[in-house]
Amino acid sequence: MTPLPEATAILDIGKTNVKLVLLDAEGGVLGEARRANTIVTDGPYPHHDTEGIRGWLLAALRQFSSQARITAIVPVTHGATAALVDDKGLVLPVPDYEYTLPGGGAQYDAVRPTFATTLSPALPAGLNLGRQLHWLASAYPVEVARARHILMYPQYWAWLLSGVAATEVTSLGCHTDLWQPGRRQYSALVDKMGWHGQLPAMRHAWDILGTIKPGLARQTGVPEECVIVCGIHDSNASLLRHLPVAGSGVDKEQCTVLSTGTWVIAAALQRPLDRLQETADMLANVNALGDPVACIRFMGGREFAELAGESPQTCTLDDIATLIDQGTLALPAFAAGGPFAAKADAISGAISGPAPQSARARYALATLYSVLMSDYCLELLGADTGPVIVEGSFTGNPHFAALLAALRPGQPVQVSADTSGTTCGGWMLRHWGRAPAGANTTAPPAHLPTLPAYRTRWRAALPK
Repeated sequence: MTPLPEATAILDIGKTNVKLVLLDAEGGVLGEARRANTIVTDGPYPHHDTEGIRGWLLAALRQFSSQARITAIVPVTHGATAALVDDKGLVLPVPDYEYTLPGGGAQYDAVRPTFATTLSPALPAGLNLGRQLHWLASAYPVEVARARHILMYPQYWAWLLSGVAATEVTSLGCHTDLWQPGRRQYSALVDKMGWHGQLPAMRHAWDILGTIKPGLARQTGVPEECVIVCGIHDSNASLLRHLPVAGSGVDKEQCTVLSTGTWVIAAALQRPLDRLQETADMLANVNALGDPVACIRFMGGREFAELAGESPQTCTLDDIATLIDQGTLALPAFAAGGPFAAKADAISGAISGPAPQSARARYALATLYSVLMSDYCLELLGADTGPVIVEGSFTGNPHFAALLAALRPGQPVQVSADTSGTTCGGWMLRHWGRAPAGANTTAPPAHLPTLPAYRTRWRAALPK
């Protein structure tokens, strides 16, 4: 009987979808399971369906155990999310960061650290994790006091699987207001709120916390010696293969990684932080090595879906040219956050000019909007030298990289060899110091002479 191959399972929890991806020793995909990331609204507040994800995860692990010998599980999740637990489990449901917190304004703003110290911008709803935790402490003081640990979301899943609590810097430094990137230490907010004792010891994203709980091993068929890796924030997982980690073959260079999914996040490596503007949803994320990285973001995947409609149909370059010629513009913003969130007249997105009449035309407009927003964000960052590397969902768009390249002559736009930078980053945490095979592909600029003038018209119409 042929022995099963050894494999790593990546639990990839994005804001829209949850995946479990089984990868072999070289990073090749052996299997994938997927479900929607649903929000539950029948509790005290809108919250993540952690119980649903847990049941689904155990079933998927049980299925994958017949395909491979799973030797490691690595959690990778979206940011702005934390779990409060005691020894038995959650003391409160895990809040959805898109929930507008009742009374979560003035009281929090009085204790919130300055942007100058945290490089974490003031964001709407619960997108600043500190605001969530402050609201929970006010609304549910007994439960919060009972919590033994405040766990960042990847580490909640690592704790659930291993029983070992940890804190990790990429989620801690993701617009939480809890971290000072320049000093590599907690912010004054943690001191004011007395949260130090509930935040577990700091561990590296690639650290092994322990092995899977014996009971879970029996339930799933996963070997008891399967290790649980600490885990990482998803955009920082996408950044991993571009960092100069030992053995990766990556040198320090100026490049910008455009991580695309529900959020589009531009991360400019080896660039100063002095261009960051709090009101433009610019921030310093913190990479797995603990270094601050200049970033800007907008909810590009959500906005693309809004513009493309329920039944998206891939367009041609001629469809894009037609929209440009008829003067149709999509103007921000179609989702929360982003560089125009603080603008007085950016209440909701708008379409100027003849509205698209077909699924292909809607896809063309969504593509143009995503390209123009990405180009605008790169300019605000000052990311005008070195390659722009597109990772994530927009790599499946046949026109995105080529149109972006046409707007940025002299700056190569590359498409990542990975269809999922988050999954690749999770694999790298288990195989620290190794980079997966595959080279990026440089996108040839789209031949669309009218595109630069269209950008000029679009920018002139932006919210003021």
